[in-house]
Amino acid sequence: MESTTKSIEELGIDTVRILSADAVQKANSGHPGTAMALAPVGHVLWTEFLNYNPQNPDWANRDRFILSAGHACILQYSFLHLLGYDLSLDDIKNFRQLHSKTAGHPEYGLCPGIDVTTGPLGQGFANGVGFAIGQKHLAARYNKPGFNVFDYHVYAICSDGDMMEGVTSEAASLAGHLELGNIIYLYDDNKISIEGSTDIAFNEDVDARFRSYGWHVQSVSDANDIHALHQALVNAKSETQKPSLIRVRSLIAYGSPNKSGTAGSHGSPLGADEIKLVKEFFGFDPDKSFNVPTEVAEYYKQVGSRGIETEKKWNQLFSDYKAKFPELAAEFEEAFAGKLPKGWADKLPVFKGSDPKMATRQASGKVLNAIAGSLPNMIGGAADLAPSTETTLKESSSFTSEDRTGRNFHFGIREHAMGSALNGMSLTKGIIPFGATFLMFSEYMRPPIRLAAIMKIAPIFVYTHDSIGLGEDGTTHQPIEQLISLRSIPNITVIRPADANETAHAWRVAVEKQDGPTVLVFTRQGLPIIDQDKYAKASNLEKGAYVLSEASKTPQVILMATGSEVALIMDAQAKLEADGVATRVVSMPSWELFEKQDAAYKESVFPKAIKKRLAVEMASPLGWHKYVTDEGDTLCMTTFGESAPAEELYKYFGFTVDNVVKKAKALL
Repeated sequence: MESTTKSIEELGIDTVRILSADAVQKANSGHPGTAMALAPVGHVLWTEFLNYNPQNPDWANRDRFILSAGHACILQYSFLHLLGYDLSLDDIKNFRQLHSKTAGHPEYGLCPGIDVTTGPLGQGFANGVGFAIGQKHLAARYNKPGFNVFDYHVYAICSDGDMMEGVTSEAASLAGHLELGNIIYLYDDNKISIEGSTDIAFNEDVDARFRSYGWHVQSVSDANDIHALHQALVNAKSETQKPSLIRVRSLIAYGSPNKSGTAGSHGSPLGADEIKLVKEFFGFDPDKSFNVPTEVAEYYKQVGSRGIETEKKWNQLFSDYKAKFPELAAEFEEAFAGKLPKGWADKLPVFKGSDPKMATRQASGKVLNAIAGSLPNMIGGAADLAPSTETTLKESSSFTSEDRTGRNFHFGIREHAMGSALNGMSLTKGIIPFGATFLMFSEYMRPPIRLAAIMKIAPIFVYTHDSIGLGEDGTTHQPIEQLISLRSIPNITVIRPADANETAHAWRVAVEKQDGPTVLVFTRQGLPIIDQDKYAKASNLEKGAYVLSEASKTPQVILMATGSEVALIMDAQAKLEADGVATRVVSMPSWELFEKQDAAYKESVFPKAIKKRLAVEMASPLGWHKYVTDEGDTLCMTTFGESAPAEELYKYFGFTVDNVVKKAKALL
């Protein structure tokens, strides 16, 4: 078949199929089949529906596109290259190689045009719910009659694997409840997974399932029918109340004589001989690789260039909007640029040492409400635990299907989807999102926490009920291994403040941080407020660790702790000093912040000459040995907790003044 006998659309689609297969073959790694099957879907999306500008991939009102089926990323890379993004043919040839823009799954910040990092199935689907929430909230806050400055949609391509993952169910339920009609997802129903046909593990009625969630559902029987795809997408855009799912039946590795419709084309290269047969099937020269016909290159380049004019029109609209609504426009521009309003931190409350005991979760709630008025772009909520986590913004309404201006989110008991949605919200420039639950249930959120760290984005994860101090709820709710588990994730900042004032500064650090997620860890139980007139200032929290209370003379021993245990070691210090043991107390709310300090500062806190050190934390001792040295010790948890009142648990597990004193003296 000569290329001249095809329409430019057909030729373009087939070029993408072959380009994708060639890239996977050269890498000797990847997933060619889905990309080959979905080339028509990608073509219809990028040529007819998506609003974007390859010259400005971060344009604020672009449509968001998510490849939740991230294993098919060569499909997206091929279109981004052809449409004029800063992605060369050499980048395509360098697929899955070291330091390439074209990683094995789409990575935000690595390749232009990638809106979110995907790969772990279900995450992209759930991220899209956060993107959709972000658009609805921006539109509610900033759009005015005649000025729909934010009216974009969220598109995604999903797979059978996405449909099987539990986070998809959580996110789909939430999206249907919130009536996020700006979501348009295409589900690739190819009935193939790595182990073979999906019917060995998956035979549910997906259409009925999504209708029950409140979604608008359509089906297209053949992925090659671009006219049916077009009409389904038109219908989806017309449905403004319900999120849309379009189930598209495809034949994996379409065009491969021996491997189409088989699991062999899902996660492995087709092989050199099979690729030649594919090229012959589509009428291409079997001996040429990475062959992009001139007319195809010109066609897609012209399609991509339309986005320049589209953005120009929007820029004019925003310019007119700015003239009429200067304060709102300035607020958005500042937030979009990642800047914070001047003086916002002046609103941080200061707590007195004479104030009654206060749980850091309660202090957190007071801090949040004190700064919320100065940070209008801060939005968030909890997984059905706002009263317990103290995360309600009292002067704001709830975000619902009727009220998109609300800043309080009710994620329901959907911790996993909450984390993934927060990532999508965080990727919506102009929004600072937070989400809360108990520290124990961070376990349900590990995938999105890790992905936030990989993407270097800054959602704020709020966790309360942080130790055996929560008491009677017992073993299942008392976190032991969670702190070290979270600390082990690269590019994450974990902060466990010791009192109300450290809590205020923990929020300051979290809001100011823009290059990675922050985990804030708070107590259920009340803690004394450390007198800043007598001891070091809580603003030192930003250094990660600091000398809170100095010894009466050259220290013989250093006591260090985080969170509620700081009050314990301060009481122990008083007793040790009374017994003639010079004792330094170090509050160490964040290992990660401390590790960023220079060597001189670290030496000032932990002098190498003072090796008698004791770390106290009601959690796993793993990691503390770096700070206590081989002459030090830890007082931590090496078992799970128990169900009992907190004071009984402290005594049973040795978190008492007498035991701290005993262990400190033992070091000497």
